[in-house]
Amino acid sequence: MNFTKEIAKRRTFGIISHPDAGKTTLTEKLLLFGGAIQEAGAVKSNKIKKAATSDFMEIERQRGISVATSVLAFLYKGKKINILDTPGHKDFAEDTFRTLTAVDSVIVVIDVAKGVEEQTEKLVEVCRMRNIPIIVFINKMDREGKDAFDLLDEIEQKLGLTVTPLSFPIGMGYDFKGIYNLYEKNINLFKGDSKKSFKDTIAFDDVQSPGLEKIIGEKSARALRENLELVHGVYPAFDKTRYLEGSQHPVFFGSALNNFGVRELLDCFIDIAPPPRSKKAEERLVEAREKEMTGFVFKIHANMDPKHRDRLAFVKIVSGVFERNKPYLHVRHDKKLKFSSPNAFFAEKKEIVDVSFPGDIVGLHDTGNFKIGDTLTEGEVLHYKGIPSFSPEHFRYINNADPMKAKQLYKGIDQLMDEGVAQLFTLNLNGRKVIGTVGALQYEVIQYRLEHEYGAKCTYENFPAYKACWVKPEDPDNDEFEEFQRVKQKFLATDKSGQLVFLADSQFSLQMTQQKYPSVKLFFTSEFD
Repeated sequence: MNFTKEIAKRRTFGIISHPDAGKTTLTEKLLLFGGAIQEAGAVKSNKIKKAATSDFMEIERQRGISVATSVLAFLYKGKKINILDTPGHKDFAEDTFRTLTAVDSVIVVIDVAKGVEEQTEKLVEVCRMRNIPIIVFINKMDREGKDAFDLLDEIEQKLGLTVTPLSFPIGMGYDFKGIYNLYEKNINLFKGDSKKSFKDTIAFDDVQSPGLEKIIGEKSARALRENLELVHGVYPAFDKTRYLEGSQHPVFFGSALNNFGVRELLDCFIDIAPPPRSKKAEERLVEAREKEMTGFVFKIHANMDPKHRDRLAFVKIVSGVFERNKPYLHVRHDKKLKFSSPNAFFAEKKEIVDVSFPGDIVGLHDTGNFKIGDTLTEGEVLHYKGIPSFSPEHFRYINNADPMKAKQLYKGIDQLMDEGVAQLFTLNLNGRKVIGTVGALQYEVIQYRLEHEYGAKCTYENFPAYKACWVKPEDPDNDEFEEFQRVKQKFLATDKSGQLVFLADSQFSLQMTQQKYPSVKLFFTSEFD
């Protein structure tokens, strides 16, 4: 098996958006075109409700939102495609931020009617910080929405992207006739039928030809010519090098629900998107083509199969070949581990794989060895950066509601915290447990999963905190740090790793503490030097 060819075949990307922009629907349709499923919602369907393939947790089906990143892989036109479908809801943004460390490129989905929304801005900012190549897909073109040029302006201004349209809509909403594909030079006619065939695509490289009127009518032909003239005049020509550097961003239009514009997006994507990229470790830059295997854990998921109480660590392979039953160094523990049944994913379906290549996501059965950010290598000591815990903004005491199930509760909390669902702080003063989350909806997810996956019940009480700050004194033995610990003792806790955390009760208190104890450094993420 040619190692270089295998790397060139891989495309690992994330799909990000605001909730309800159609991200999970787009994921489904990509799987449909890839032949991975036969009909949308087919994997878990019943007569009443069809659930999306990638939303495999029970609570996701009930709420109709994605709360965890899922990994889906399929083959399309000789390419191995790994999709990471991420939660759009802001309360689960931390999972999405961590997932963005494992992707080589990103597709951003934008709703034609709502335009750029707040959550999209935050996620795109993270992509831009890391120079991740971005393709934009403007969805729901069969509905009334904003003008195409207004949307392109909004994307440039709000997201700071340099856009170049590779397709352009012919009308919108009730007048939506189809899309002109600038990349392939063809017209795709919209029939409003979700079982659309490819026969409706007509090669058309000269829009000035009078044949255009026969296909889409006089009024639409005139509007399309004017729009394309404006596109060529205003936007730069597509430059693949600039796209790969993260400085130019192709835009496609379509309707994922109607399978429309999805094939064009996928065909262009496999043509231009990058194969596995190099990744920076603390020690050095690691190239995908290196022979030695390295990888890192970006996600942990307990109970993917509730019947087996399994816990999986998701590992992104960065370099080399990952082989089943071969010992690898767990850098943080400094010990060798072997994996007899590494998994590849298709939503919650898993299959055992013998070898995996850079770009692939491998699921390793975990008995508690891993935490998010851990590195596996063939012996070299490496630490991949960029997978921090964020400072929570919501805090609640967690109480056991069923004394007979204390053991199950603590096991459940322990495993869910390892997943990065939320963060657990133990107060130094009285040992009470406080759960901190980025979003309030997380508490519902924790309560639901504790009950349905671990058979434990919990209740919450409000804990009056404003922000969690990780504490690092310049000198642990000086008087200032001792005074800080004495004065602030009722606000001090330790996190799951044993790091000291200051739970400030207000913004004012935080500012006063920083002024009064300048040698005690406070950090808003758990990852600091």
